[in-house]
Order: sequence, then structure tokens, then C-alpha cells
Amino acid sequence: MVNHYDLEPILACLETGGTILLPTDTIWGIGCDATNAAAIDKIRQLTQRPADQPFVLLAASLEMVKDYVHHIHPRVETLLLFHERPLTVIYESGKDLPANACADDGSVAIRIPRDPFCKKLIKAFGKPIIATSARIASEPWPAHFGEISSAVIVGVDYVVKHRTMDKDMSEPSVIARLDENEELVFLRE
Repeated sequence: MVNHYDLEPILACLETGGTILLPTDTIWGIGCDATNAAAIDKIRQLTQRPADQPFVLLAASLEMVKDYVHHIHPRVETLLLFHERPLTVIYESGKDLPANACADDGSVAIRIPRDPFCKKLIKAFGKPIIATSARIASEPWPAHFGEISSAVIVGVDYVVKHRTMDKDMSEPSVIARLDENEELVFLRE
């Protein structure tokens, strides 16, 4: 139960630059402190993710997103309030984030998860966390915890013991951004 879940070991891991394996509102992910460049490098090394592939950050609220991006267009705010599926938005430029948390052009992808556990964890941590799919780059998406490779499980510093028996994980989130004409463009639906 989310209200009784012990977040202390997870928070301690994140605060010391560790990596975690966690269920999100979409799929299982590998996470770390999104403001810690060394922790982000550990995830990139573990997942063998190419350097030109940016990560998604999870934030607890719209207010937290505003702390890490330079501008949120009113159209995006409205979309975040009313979109029914998990939604990752690519913002033009991040702030107060290490370069490896952003794309090469300075943009940053952030999602506010709907999952109560994720929101509680991120809110307690007080900063966004990186969340990339729990897989080595060449492997398929794991549909549930049982499909995550042992290399990933032993490669992280802490495995969250929440929803490990859940077989009903969702698909990756919808991804959207504003184009140069300030029109919403959906990159993945």
C-alpha cells in the first residue's frame, strides 16, 4: 500500500547518487537524481544508451516542472491538466539540470506521473528523478518486472519492492512538444 510504503531506503539511495529500479505510471524504469550528473552517467553506462538519446525526467507536480524549465506555454499547462494518458512533454530548455539530463540542444523531457507511489516518492525526494526503461538499449521493453533482465536488476543500487508481481504495466507515455509555430506536435502516441 502506497501510504504505508517505506520510502527511506529509496530516498537514501537517491540522495547518495545511487540508481534505483522502480515501477512508474507506464513501465518499469531505472531512476536516479536528475540533478546528479554522475548518477545519470551510471544509468547511461548500465543501459548502454547512446549519448545522443536523452532521458525522461519524472516530476511530482507542475510546480516542480516550473523549477527545472525556463518556460511552460499555457497550451502545455492545459494539456498537462486534461490529458488522460501518461504524457511526456519536451520543453525547449531545461534549467538547474546537468547537461547529461538534457538533450544536446538543451531541451528536456519531463512527465508528471499519475501513479501515487511515484508521486509520493518524487515529492518526498524534492527533486525530479531520471526514469528510463528498465532495459539494456538493445533489448525490448519489459512488460512487467519478471521480464527485466538480470543484468539490469543486479546493475542498479536498489530495487524497489513495490508492484513486482503486477503484470498490468502500461505502455510508454505519449510524447509531445510545441513546434516553432507554438502548435502541439505528438511525437509518440
